[in-house]
Amino acid sequence: MSITVHTTHFTERPDYTGRLEKEQRVYDLLEQLHISFEGVDHDTANTIEDCEAVEAELGVKICKNLFLRNRQKTTFYLLMMPGDKKFVTKDLSGQLGISRLSFAEPEFMEEYLDLTPGSASVLGLMNDPDREVNLLIDEDLLKDEYIGCHPCINTSTLKIRTADILNVFLKHTGHRPTLVRL
Repeated sequence: MSITVHTTHFTERPDYTGRLEKEQRVYDLLEQLHISFEGVDHDTANTIEDCEAVEAELGVKICKNLFLRNRQKTTFYLLMMPGDKKFVTKDLSGQLGISRLSFAEPEFMEEYLDLTPGSASVLGLMNDPDREVNLLIDEDLLKDEYIGCHPCINTSTLKIRTADILNVFLKHTGHRPTLVRL
């Protein structure tokens, strides 16, 4: 079932009234880095399926973001992939040379990225100054001019140029992506 989009598009920092500090920090950083975006507010979107109305409103495919870990819970990954692509754990584990890859527990996502389940996003890497999380990007995602992602909360979605994420945002955070094929 698709969610309801509540507001018209915004292309600059929205009114901060009622917004969490972690979302406000995203807009402040995007402004500091001169990264343009288009965004909308909407009902809570916990899944890619929830985002159909957002995709239509912004004219962008929403990026699926999965927070993963190794068996020992010592190495963490944020996987960005096209939302319509199926994730097969063993395919990624094999590419990374890891015997077993699992979804990481919510407490790790909150500790390292200041994110909660359903709000995983590349923008959460701004909260990982020690680069504890390894970024993985499905190479098909790089074919799109824009990506759609949450600003660290799943009640808003932003449309940002893929090149700005790769060349400006990630340069700022110091995270170097590893390209994978899923």
